[in-house]
Amino acid sequence: MKVLVIQQKMIGDVLVSSLLCEHLRMQLPEAVIHYLVNDYTTAVVEHNPFIDHLQIFRKEFRKKPAAFYSFLRKISQEKYDVVIDIYAKPESRLITLFSGAGIRISYRKGLLGMLYTHLLPIKSKDAENRDTTIDDRLSLLSPLVPGIPDPGLRPRIFLTPLEIEEAANMLMASGIAKDRHKIMLGILGSDPSKTYPLSYMVKVIDMLAKYTDAALLFNYTPAQEVLAEKVYRFCSQETKPRIYLQTFTPDLRKLLTVLYHCHCYVGNEGGVVNMAKALAIPTFAIFAPWIHKKGWHTYADHSNIGIHVKDYFPQEYSSIGEREVKKESDRLYIMLDPTLFEGELLTFLKTTRTIRGSD
Repeated sequence: MKVLVIQQKMIGDVLVSSLLCEHLRMQLPEAVIHYLVNDYTTAVVEHNPFIDHLQIFRKEFRKKPAAFYSFLRKISQEKYDVVIDIYAKPESRLITLFSGAGIRISYRKGLLGMLYTHLLPIKSKDAENRDTTIDDRLSLLSPLVPGIPDPGLRPRIFLTPLEIEEAANMLMASGIAKDRHKIMLGILGSDPSKTYPLSYMVKVIDMLAKYTDAALLFNYTPAQEVLAEKVYRFCSQETKPRIYLQTFTPDLRKLLTVLYHCHCYVGNEGGVVNMAKALAIPTFAIFAPWIHKKGWHTYADHSNIGIHVKDYFPQEYSSIGEREVKKESDRLYIMLDPTLFEGELLTFLKTTRTIRGSD
């Protein structure tokens, strides 16, 4: 059996959906498993032993119809038996059609007609220590396998020993001792609507410098460099020497190797939070007001904390329609002053043994 799993979206989605490949390998060990992802997300699934081949959807396919058509013809030549199309967007529907697979699985939504042989409901149920996003994805396997042998399985990132060693050497070359605590800081979200107010983020960073002796590492994208420098400038004079800007890398795979050596992640919720969890790094994530915490706060426990303005001001959401929350995002963010969750942050630091005097 030859299976194609299609997940064309952001890094967090690609990482979570890689669980389907692992479960398929567990239950169908003879199957050949291909995973189709966008070109900018491959770093989180490189060296994954449960994936036989990565099919890469490149940005140029959206601008060059001829290139996309060549890709579709390549897909048709693979002779897939099964396609699992997680989001069933227009592009992936074409890929599914060209695959020629006899079994075509997706969610029951919209007018998908006869394109898919199996359309599964989005259950969005609660499950102990698992979120609805993972439950829904695992349900897509039901036409192929009788049950999920290990529903608590977590997404994983696989790094090579050489990658790990090179990152350790880079951190030491930056002046960070091997045995020193390190905290990765997600100082900016993927866009302004997912970015905790910078003045508040500065307060969080100063708290970390006050309560820990850890080296503080900034995570951001190259396009956010100016904003990152602004955050650094507004940190206190006592905090600045603790921030190691030289450890920044624009390469996602190298970021993963640096994250591997960190003791925890603190900052905006996003793809890096999912990557940290996949590396078994504790996380303290600040959710954007318009993001459903229930849907993306995976594996919530004492070492994976999620903070949301709704936790403190639920009444604010009773009078706002779901479509209006994003428009109210700035106002709601301002309500989430760091002093509200300072106690929870301290408890988290104690749990991760990064608080001063914990060793």
